[in-house]
Amino acid sequence: MTDLLIPRPLRDMVDRELESNERINWMGMPKRVFFTRITTFTVLFGLPWTAFAVFWTVGAASIGKDVPFLFGLLFPLFGLPFIMIGLLMMLSPIWAYRRSAKTVYVITDRRAITFDSGWTTTVRSYSPEKLKNIFRKEKRDGSGDIIFTRRAYRDSDGDRQSEELGFIRIANVKDVEHRLKDLAKQMDAAES
Repeated sequence: MTDLLIPRPLRDMVDRELESNERINWMGMPKRVFFTRITTFTVLFGLPWTAFAVFWTVGAASIGKDVPFLFGLLFPLFGLPFIMIGLLMMLSPIWAYRRSAKTVYVITDRRAITFDSGWTTTVRSYSPEKLKNIFRKEKRDGSGDIIFTRRAYRDSDGDRQSEELGFIRIANVKDVEHRLKDLAKQMDAAES
């Protein structure tokens, strides 16, 4: 079990979630990184967005000198929310890094559990039946993702999106995959 580096508040959250006599077989956290595929895309999109928003706001302020006072003051302020959105996009790696520090993955003798904390905590529990079709994405260094399922949803524009759910950016991904498959096999044997 690799829970030596799990912060105490996360460990307490895990302990509260466990059922009576449920034992932890493995526990880990995602590898903490600033730049993931999503945050890199967000930053790359946020750079020109913010540059244009600043350019537009400065341009609106310079034009505002030649128009009535109230309009000249309010027109440039319209660009400020867009600048703020751009800055938030460029800060997305920091939010992702902080989120990974509040995420923990657990394999017990009964199920796999993910805890994603932030403003709220999302706890997802996967019974052994749901672990039969998992797959692994492994990097050269042995780290990677174990995907349990995909969640389909619609974004704010109504476009269809999907998110892979499971143990993301973990070390020794192959070992963890074997543990999950063993759990699924044990439950199959118990039902036989």
